[in-house]
Amino acid sequence: MKRKELISIIIPYFKKKKYFKETIKSILNQTYQNYEIIIIYDDECLKELNFVKSTLKKIKRKKIILNKKNYGAGISRNKGILYSKGNYLAFCDADDLWLKNKLFLQLNFMLKNNLMICHTNYFIINEKSEVIGKYSVNDKLNYNDLLKSCDIGLSTVMLKKQLMNQYKFNKLRTKEDYFLWLQIVKKIKYIYGLNQHLSSWRKTKNSLSSSTFQKILDSYKLYRVHLKNNFIISILLSLRLAIYALNKKILILKNINN
Repeated sequence: MKRKELISIIIPYFKKKKYFKETIKSILNQTYQNYEIIIIYDDECLKELNFVKSTLKKIKRKKIILNKKNYGAGISRNKGILYSKGNYLAFCDADDLWLKNKLFLQLNFMLKNNLMICHTNYFIINEKSEVIGKYSVNDKLNYNDLLKSCDIGLSTVMLKKQLMNQYKFNKLRTKEDYFLWLQIVKKIKYIYGLNQHLSSWRKTKNSLSSSTFQKILDSYKLYRVHLKNNFIISILLSLRLAIYALNKKILILKNINN
């Protein structure tokens, strides 16, 4: 890799004290070190702010942005992007983990193939950081592929910042990233996947992403309000997305046993 691109790592934080240190440690352990970390503290309660500051004390390039209230991950990431200085953006949730070569391998993959955006395979871990599943991505996704099933893990994504001049994360509580990927792939035709497991997504009992009802509700809002489909089409697309998600869970369980 000839160029030393600055990568801005965007992390919304809302009551993740139990896992945050492990997340930051996985970033500190990266073999590629030309990055800045931007934390968006998304909580009007400042009880955990000193903990966040203390966890980041070893990181030279960092910013902590305070939200006046809990806006949600999508709006928080949009704010973080406004403060970023890197030509590349990487997203990580405050309880997810990265393998040590994640940034190096992914940036090299993007530079080599002249890509605007890519994502990777990922592991699924539990609250004890034990691997309970794994998911492998396709080489590329088009709009119709993604419309059927959201197969992009947020914490695996890296993209060129210039993409975000035109697009933003949605304000939905659970499908804010899915909306963004759909908008991007509609414009650039394909989102490419790096077939290596470089991230770990943490599945927790109380997370919004674990709520089946919330996901179905937000799916409907996405298709009906934001993508402007009619009522029937929105219902059908939401049901299809739920079915594909169930099939993916079954596939993940099979993969971990192989």
